[in-house]
Amino acid sequence: MVKQSRFCTPIFGGNDILQFPVISYTMLGFLPPRLSDAVRHVNLNFLYELRIRADKPLRANVGGAFVYLGPRGIAERAEDALFPTQEEISDTLFAASGFSVYSVAEQLKKGFVTGKEGERIGVAGSFVYERGSPLSVNNVTSLCVRVPHAVEGCAEEIYARCLYDKMRSLILLSPPGEGKTTLLRDLSRLVCGRKKLNVLVSDERGELSAGDLGETADVIRYADKLTAFTAGIRAMRPDLIITDELLPEDYAAVRRAMQGGIFVFASAHLTRKEDVPEKLFSRYIVLDGLGRIGTISGADTDAVA
Repeated sequence: MVKQSRFCTPIFGGNDILQFPVISYTMLGFLPPRLSDAVRHVNLNFLYELRIRADKPLRANVGGAFVYLGPRGIAERAEDALFPTQEEISDTLFAASGFSVYSVAEQLKKGFVTGKEGERIGVAGSFVYERGSPLSVNNVTSLCVRVPHAVEGCAEEIYARCLYDKMRSLILLSPPGEGKTTLLRDLSRLVCGRKKLNVLVSDERGELSAGDLGETADVIRYADKLTAFTAGIRAMRPDLIITDELLPEDYAAVRRAMQGGIFVFASAHLTRKEDVPEKLFSRYIVLDGLGRIGTISGADTDAVA
């Protein structure tokens, strides 16, 4: 987990850039030597995503923009970038699975593997089906490695505008890769520290719970949301449930939790409040770029001051 103060990067608030400390790259320890050497020349505080494609230029999201990566870091041209081999992709996936692909078989069915430090490695290849359900992924040709970040204080604006006076349920909306998960992590830390509520984090992919979620947070990993919500409510008696990437089929579990008096923080890959399938939340927060708050709307109003 890459831990930053809220002023470490202008992307998540603040205009002052501090001197970065020496940081550990152990979280990307599954990368093969050539790719690992390239990453070591990039400031990990600004590295959000790696795109590893067989026999195609290595690309990375650095500071919110995609660039090519060569042997010594950022490269100006595609021809100067590294071109990962199929063997390097296989080695990356094997190492990320803890050298046992069988141990991550259930994750692979959903198209991803989670690294030890919460890195989510999305896979693209040939899906194998059995009796109409995905069984595994073969011939993996592309990997999308998402690097988790802890940006302390990045959710202060949301807290001040939505939660300072009382608790409410809220949902963050944006396209993929704009910081929803990072904001949810910080919201968990803030609520645990300031309101001392019992927080249950439903982390279906093992990414949301990477880093410090606060002293009163409990985590259920790798369970679908219906299972996590049902088991978690019965076993852990949460005041608040935090989850990521809601799909239409997940709203029934959210609705039942709220009906039972439990607050919910969530996110979804949507860009408009109007596209949320069920209007269950008190606040709808639309992001405007990486980590930036665009609009905050109430359940029945267009905007919230």
